[in-house]
Amino acid sequence: MVRNLTTKLMYSATSLIIVALGIGLAMIALGVRTQVASAEVNSKETSDGAAEVGRAVVRRLTPDHYGNVIADVFGPSIRLGGRFEPEFRVDGLYEIGSGRVGVSSDGMMQYDIMARNIAEQVTSEKYHGEMIPCTPQSVSRSDGDCARQFLTGVGRVLFRRPLTETEQIRYVAAANVGAQQLQDFYAGLSLSLGAMLTSPQFLFRQVAIEPAPNQPGEYRLVAYSKASRLSFFLWNSLPDEVLLRAAEDGELNTQEGLERQVSRMKASPRFKDGVRAFFTDMFHFDAVPTLAKDLVLYPKFDSIVAADAKEQTLKTLIQLLVDQRGDYRDIFTVRKTFLTQALASVYEVPLVNDVPNGSPDTWQPFEFSSDDSRGGILTHISFLGLHSHPGRSSPTLRGKALREIMFCQKVPAPPGDVDFTLANDTTVYKTARKRLVAHSSEPMCAGCHKITDPMGLALEKFDGIGVYRETENGVQIDTSGQVDGMAFEDAAGLRKAVHDHPAATSCLVDRLFSYALGRTPVKGELSWVSRLKGTFKESGYVVPELMRKIATSPELYRAPPPKNEIMKTMGPAT
Repeated sequence: MVRNLTTKLMYSATSLIIVALGIGLAMIALGVRTQVASAEVNSKETSDGAAEVGRAVVRRLTPDHYGNVIADVFGPSIRLGGRFEPEFRVDGLYEIGSGRVGVSSDGMMQYDIMARNIAEQVTSEKYHGEMIPCTPQSVSRSDGDCARQFLTGVGRVLFRRPLTETEQIRYVAAANVGAQQLQDFYAGLSLSLGAMLTSPQFLFRQVAIEPAPNQPGEYRLVAYSKASRLSFFLWNSLPDEVLLRAAEDGELNTQEGLERQVSRMKASPRFKDGVRAFFTDMFHFDAVPTLAKDLVLYPKFDSIVAADAKEQTLKTLIQLLVDQRGDYRDIFTVRKTFLTQALASVYEVPLVNDVPNGSPDTWQPFEFSSDDSRGGILTHISFLGLHSHPGRSSPTLRGKALREIMFCQKVPAPPGDVDFTLANDTTVYKTARKRLVAHSSEPMCAGCHKITDPMGLALEKFDGIGVYRETENGVQIDTSGQVDGMAFEDAAGLRKAVHDHPAATSCLVDRLFSYALGRTPVKGELSWVSRLKGTFKESGYVVPELMRKIATSPELYRAPPPKNEIMKTMGPAT
């Protein structure tokens, strides 16, 4: 076929197709950044200047979102074939950072590479009957009707809303131009689909607003934007066909319809994907794949153990919080978990393979005994190893993680001229406690170490990857400490103190709120957050119930009045 002989020509024609669509790659990046900035600064203010409705944030698809969307739309066999720009964590979450970034020229180039690769696979002969719902009159010429049928259908899903008439005309015209130039209908379709995959309407979770009925001066998200916000929050991916139809039919604009859709989505297996995505973000598990340890000191640690450690904690969370609808606070004390043989080796516990023909990487339920020092996610390798140095444990890093990740409390960064000599001197100061006491005698260091070290020292009987020990450099380890007035003697006492600390549940509500909206609350939303915290407590700290409450709250879909036309043009106000 002509297509197989003209791959280079097809790729070089991409610029022609993009021009036909009326967009240049550089303008895409610039235009997206402009839209994001406009959405960020927009807010409604009261007479005293306090914001009542926070800005409507346009968020870039995270790498996880991108992969999920492509798999959901085209199937898991489609390869991405590119790389993503680094994500940007703000206020503890990448989900907030995704609303603060645009696309660099290099990033746009990578999106273009992925778009070409994906589009070529989707339109290849292998998937003609599966992906493309029509057959062209001739494979060597353009066919506007067949192109329109495919592009409008896939565009509705990728853009999370129907294509506008202008968009339909442009994408179909692009496919026709490509088909005529390359004498291949599917090559033209591929180029047009590739352009769609580099559009801001796909790469960013667009926000369109409209006046709220019977509420003069108030605005809300249009139904399609509401569906998108809902699906990425609960499922970590785009809306399915049922949710899109609910938006199209106006069901999502009624409280009854919204609650019906939320109940349906919570009952779906995909809800667990959404919960996993949230805790992966909140607990900084994105860092696990790059976690490195000194293999001389920790020969049991490798990339398999790291990946298993992350999965162990996520499986534990899903079982306790979703399957059992348990108390969120119990994640800090629960002894039931899941292990593989690799993890059991690090934890130094026996794991009998009860699965017929099970391999060493088979997951099995496991419960730490009542006399074991372990229990709760703070003694999982995912926490202990992630918040340690490559060659040793770190009470300071672990205490800092507890404050910032579990309690949402900011720990100031150390001054740039701090002398760490005492903190690293193991010849005179045999244990971490003695080294930190000597180091924190420095006036500039005392304040921060006072709020981190007492908690982190309780976990010192677990080394840099989480292996249990009683001594360090031949000296017995002292694990006593306190957290905000609550004293304890060991890791079990710390777990109970964190379980009972009001900041733990308050932090979860704050993080879930920010995760759903892509930003922290403004002054006018604090009463809503307070009500959510009260509801969370009344429910017995059941996380799915908290997510349901957020998802069905009208406040989640409120929007400030537009200050310019950009907000109105991010999608059809349907």
